[in-house]
Amino acid sequence: MNYLDIFPKDLTNFVLVALFSLLIGLSQRKRYMKKEETPDFGTDRTFTLIGILGYILYILDPDNLSTFLCGGLAILVLLGINYIHKMLRYNGTGITAIMTSLITYCLGPLVYTQKLWIPILVVVTILVLTEMKERFINFTEKINDLEFINFAKFMAICGVILPILPQEEIVKDINITPYNIWLSTVIISGFSYISYLLKKYVFNNSGIIVTGILGGIYSSTATCVILAKKSQEANESLYQYITAIFCAIAMMYVKFLILLGIFNTELLHSYWHLFLLMFFITASVAFGMFYYYKNYKTPTEHIQEEEDKNPLEFKVALIFAALFILFTFVTHYTILYFGSDGLRTLSLIVGISDPAPFIINLLQAKYAVTSTTIIIAMFQAIISNNIVKMGYGIAFSKKKIAKPLLIGFSIITASNIILLTFLI
Repeated sequence: MNYLDIFPKDLTNFVLVALFSLLIGLSQRKRYMKKEETPDFGTDRTFTLIGILGYILYILDPDNLSTFLCGGLAILVLLGINYIHKMLRYNGTGITAIMTSLITYCLGPLVYTQKLWIPILVVVTILVLTEMKERFINFTEKINDLEFINFAKFMAICGVILPILPQEEIVKDINITPYNIWLSTVIISGFSYISYLLKKYVFNNSGIIVTGILGGIYSSTATCVILAKKSQEANESLYQYITAIFCAIAMMYVKFLILLGIFNTELLHSYWHLFLLMFFITASVAFGMFYYYKNYKTPTEHIQEEEDKNPLEFKVALIFAALFILFTFVTHYTILYFGSDGLRTLSLIVGISDPAPFIINLLQAKYAVTSTTIIIAMFQAIISNNIVKMGYGIAFSKKKIAKPLLIGFSIITASNIILLTFLI
């Protein structure tokens, strides 16, 4: 039995409408108290009465709704008169208060006809939007002229180009189609774009460690190289770069776990725990290094990019698509002529570069290998790639952090090898 059922339905609904309306009115009052201006139409009492009026007129004729609609029209006329007055007096004003008033008037029918979570969601949304006006203004001021063009590009490649691409195989018996080539490119571009937006607009003043986390979402290899090179210029907080590098590696396992969920849910259900385990091991290494060297920690430095790079560069998309096509053909013929052993050997080789195109191809295609073989190939590519990243890190960073990098990567690689041993 619902706890609200102990009271008469009409009483419960009246209390809910009055309470919701009062909350909306209070948010309006707070808004105008901050600005020290005269309210557009009213605040707490006015909005509460509007909500109650909508409730009364609805229950008088719930089937025909003519009474409710007439009341709404009357309120709309009053709001229109008020709006014209504000326009003449202040030479311009918004219609936020008008729309909020009309939504408040509709709370009665919402509470009666819909599940409770719907009116609650409406009220919460109004409260949040009311309070976030200044933040929206500040956020908009930070956006440069190209951001909406970037967003339009992303929407175009996701919602326009992808659905119209054919899904027929380009080459017979090889699972490669224009659709899955572009889908793979869209997914990787999505990781890049999300990481870019978070870095620029949410964590724009973030420190080194957050930079490593966000960079690992897109490309842990590129992030490791950038952080290693940046550490050459650092005189303080040097060991935060070690932590950031291993945070990027940890996020790589999260990314591949997400790719499992997108491209192969069966493998996700069977092997998700392996990737989650490696994430926790790598994250433990990262923060173990941080706390071990905490005596060297000084106020957080920031990594400032020389310029904002377009995350949806066409050249980058073409390179990824070319790698995806290449790995598809190479993987197909490797399995055809050399079987599972050939696939495992190939996975060690492709780890020298970015393993994402190879792994996405493995997850999408239907090769004549077992699911365990696919997971083994994935982890072998990851191991190979981690070894390459260790080499980059030691080569490009200050010699002072070479030993911690070697220890950390050794722990991560050994853990990967132990998992592979159990799988094999």
